[in-house]
Order: sequence, then C-alpha cells, then structure tokens
Amino acid sequence: MSERPIRRDFASRPADPEHWIKAANVAPEHRPGATFTARLTIDVTPELRGRIKVAAFRRGVTVAEMLRDLLAREFPPQSGDLP
Repeated sequence: MSERPIRRDFASRPADPEHWIKAANVAPEHRPGATFTARLTIDVTPELRGRIKVAAFRRGVTVAEMLRDLLAREFPPQSGDLP
C-alpha cells in the first residue's frame, strides 16, 4: 500500500494566539458581498438548544442573529481590542 501524502495546510493553526486572531483578517474582496465571519461552536444541552430556538423564533430572528447580538452586548469592543 502506498502512503497518503500529508496535507499540512488543511485545518492548520497559527503557532501563537496573536497570529491565530490575526489570521481571520481576510480581505473581503475574496468573497464579494460577504463580510468575514468566524464560526464558533459550543456544546449545549438539547433542552437549552430548544429554548434558544424558540426564543429566536418568537423574536422573529435567526438563532445566529440573536446570539451575535447577545455576545456583542456582553463583550463590547474596548479601546485596546481594535488594531
């Protein structure tokens, strides 16, 4: 059997946290009309997931929109955060 080539670029991560954060600074012209977003995955119980979905539906927004607003309120930008 032949050995599989190692794909080092797939899911590669920067070596230190500063480069990891800055790696998200991709120029939007690569994706016309789209602003850059980063995916965040969290584990919640099925019950909590259901409550979140119902709350978003009642507010007439998507779960993603509701959670982005919640996180933006909880973690507002601070003067030292922006490049």
